[in-house]
Amino acid sequence: MDLELRHLKIIRAIDEAGSLTRAATSLGLAQSALSAQLKRIERALGGPLFERGRHGARPTPLGELVLDRARVLLPAMRELQEQAVRFANTLEDLPRFRLGGTHGPLLGGLVDQLSVLHPHATISTLTSWSVEELSELVVSGRLDFTLVGTCGESSPPAADQLVWRTVARDPIFVMLSENHPLAEESEVELERLAGEQWVDAPGDGCFGDCFYAACARAGFAPSSVYEMDTSGCVHLVQLGRAVALCRAIFPPTPGVVTLPLAGSPLSWRHLIGWHPASAAAGAAPAVVMHARQVHRDAAGRNPRYAKWLAAHARFGTAS
Repeated sequence: MDLELRHLKIIRAIDEAGSLTRAATSLGLAQSALSAQLKRIERALGGPLFERGRHGARPTPLGELVLDRARVLLPAMRELQEQAVRFANTLEDLPRFRLGGTHGPLLGGLVDQLSVLHPHATISTLTSWSVEELSELVVSGRLDFTLVGTCGESSPPAADQLVWRTVARDPIFVMLSENHPLAEESEVELERLAGEQWVDAPGDGCFGDCFYAACARAGFAPSSVYEMDTSGCVHLVQLGRAVALCRAIFPPTPGVVTLPLAGSPLSWRHLIGWHPASAAAGAAPAVVMHARQVHRDAAGRNPRYAKWLAAHARFGTAS
């Protein structure tokens, strides 16, 4: 028998009542049923928890150990339940979710989670390559939440007006054709790609500067960088015309492989932001929790990244 929270509640009730008879009354059980339950719990835990005599039931040393843990676990679980109810009620009170985001899997995943959990809420979305535009829409009240990203430790836009929370931190991987000479490597040094043509998706953040700085540290300057949407990037990589940078949660795609860059010279922070005075601000803790679960799920769908994360604890979903 596995130990459950209800078993800890029984042990605590016996200790507080001082006898099985009084504990059975407080729990609404027959004394024989409580006694049988206690015996099953004691077998599961490896020994007697109470010494029973004329003056009632007193905990044994093993019982004291279990009670010490129960005094921590039971209030913690009650607090967790209360917080979950508050989150759920807050979200139920919000009739709509107006979400913004840059291009990537997290926005779609968040829409899916909210749609399942809150089927009666109206959900609208807006995507843009511009993190500045998305932030301004939140500041002006036209969006409730936005998902954006920044490279390294760069600050997000409107940091003095919006509340930002980190959803996750990912390394930047490189995307190669499955026929590329380096495709079978477990990781690749950036300098080994010095002679490649590059392709990247647009954006108004600092990532371009970060990429050129990383190339300079590796001893080269990229000869050319094509800019196009994600599907165009993937197509050029599949043809072997270029290599691309991608976030590590990029899903497995036919014709391409994604590899870690040795030493993780580039990283990306996924952020979610909202205005602290907005009507949606009360729902923010729950929305952040959902966004982090979306990232956790996305990371799990990329086996190469999931394996890489096991050895790189500073990356992955925020806690």
